[in-house]
Amino acid sequence: MQLRTEFRPDREIYMRDHAVMAAIGMGAAMLLLWVMDNPHVWTGAVAGLGAIAVRGWYMASEELARVWVLEDGHLRLGDMSLPLGQIETARPILSAVQVITRSGDKHLIKYQPDPAAIARTITEALP
Repeated sequence: MQLRTEFRPDREIYMRDHAVMAAIGMGAAMLLLWVMDNPHVWTGAVAGLGAIAVRGWYMASEELARVWVLEDGHLRLGDMSLPLGQIETARPILSAVQVITRSGDKHLIKYQPDPAAIARTITEALP
């Protein structure tokens, strides 16, 4: 019997990450307008929030459907398959896990509640 582990994105983590991006975007846009000596600095907050809200809404269905599967000596995402022997490292980065292959390709397993545990699971499965 083969081990099968799925890494599904978490909707709450997705929303939290977008809230953080919105806050950063709002601050950055306001700072830019302030540096440009614009008298309507507050519009930067509206623009930053709007941009990230639209991005979050538009990308949600695609991002939340990306399920990575670890089984049969491979890490798979849809039709893409990474043989475990080709994976150099897996490391947590914020709410994601970065998987780096021996050829230098990089992949992200995004919006995970416990990226350190996932990186450890992948690392332990490496040959």
